[in-house]
Amino acid sequence: MQAASKAGHNVVVVGTQWGDEGKGKVVDWLTDHAAAVVRFQGGHNAGHTLVIKGKKTALQLIPSGVMRDGVACYIGNGVVVDPTHLLGEIERLEAAGVEVRSRLFISESCPLILPFHVELDKAREALRESSGAGKIGTTGKGIGPAYEDKVARRALRVQDLKHPDRFAKKLRDLLELHNFVLQGFLKADALEFQPIFDHAMKVAEQLKPMLADVGVRIHETNLAGGSVLFEGAQGTLLDIDHGTYPYVTSSNCVAGNAAAGSGVGPDKLHYILGITKAYTTRVGSGPFPTELPMDEPGTVGHHLSTVGQERGTVTGRPRRCGWLDAAAMKRSILINGLTGLCITKLDVLDGLTEIKMGVGYELDGRRIDILPLDADEIVACKPVYESFPGWTDSTVGTTRWDDLPLNARCYLERVQEIIGAPIDMVSTGPDREHTILLRHPYLG
Repeated sequence: MQAASKAGHNVVVVGTQWGDEGKGKVVDWLTDHAAAVVRFQGGHNAGHTLVIKGKKTALQLIPSGVMRDGVACYIGNGVVVDPTHLLGEIERLEAAGVEVRSRLFISESCPLILPFHVELDKAREALRESSGAGKIGTTGKGIGPAYEDKVARRALRVQDLKHPDRFAKKLRDLLELHNFVLQGFLKADALEFQPIFDHAMKVAEQLKPMLADVGVRIHETNLAGGSVLFEGAQGTLLDIDHGTYPYVTSSNCVAGNAAAGSGVGPDKLHYILGITKAYTTRVGSGPFPTELPMDEPGTVGHHLSTVGQERGTVTGRPRRCGWLDAAAMKRSILINGLTGLCITKLDVLDGLTEIKMGVGYELDGRRIDILPLDADEIVACKPVYESFPGWTDSTVGTTRWDDLPLNARCYLERVQEIIGAPIDMVSTGPDREHTILLRHPYLG
């Protein structure tokens, strides 16, 4: 690992679309200049796929920096933790020869995801579908119900695992409440106390050595001259406050939450890097103004889906695909205060004769240039496009800006002009080496 050029210089990586932008690869690439990587929100509903020397590694809860030797990995208080899944992920990495337990640290304040959260999540989605209300599109992993318990101030947290009697009392109270809902309202089966308690106490023995005061550790890393990378999950347009509500996730995915979700002040967030695909995708339900039909071979939507291998890392569900939406990007830039952008999957556009970019919308007879906050209004938006000539030369693996086809450079230059943020990096393939660097977030 190279030494950081500036003591305590921290970078936040966030998705600027509906997630799946390729954040994991970028975090892994940047970790070469970081002493620690921090996850600050979400849970194992997020999936980051890394490709290193042709080998794929899928991560869901553990920070992407785990693939770099000697880098500390922190799970901050803003993350909801399923301890069974976490230990399973650790074991898979260890089986692949990655050392995890000596450098993974979990905030004691993380809320726990327990079996009744998963059952609530699945039963609610089933009820929405059967009633005709339509699914939200959750992963069914209990993320939302766990955050609900946190906000209601009744959550079992990681720190409770250290105190069996306290854990048992809180678990009984919480299980009584959720069983009432499962049986009485959702018509699902109740869960029993003892199996949940016994399993929790078993996993507690493995988790205890990894518990830490994450905020203090980050502060100490900065004081010692080490740089930290804050890794976001999902994307800005799935943010619980600022996304396409109610078709959103259950946490704040935006850059400002890197501070609250890890236990440090906002003055510790020095550079905000937004990750953006050269086109747009979305998993699950919700409005998507620039969406394209994907079923018919030979169409642009089918090309993006197949060439981009657009399936969710966690669920395997096909991602909906469409043109880049610069008006939605403007909303992301406004919310996150981006310092710079990394454009990913540029190579997926290779071979298209024409490329389009949404630059605004028509809504009720008027032109608007930024994504509305009301989901019903977004559904009514008709995208306004600019068109660009495509390119036939391959961009796969390109590492120099000047080696890109002229039309690809013109497209990217117009993207940054429209959205009002500089492009500092371009990803031209899945491997960590397939990257064009224009300005380094750590080295400036």
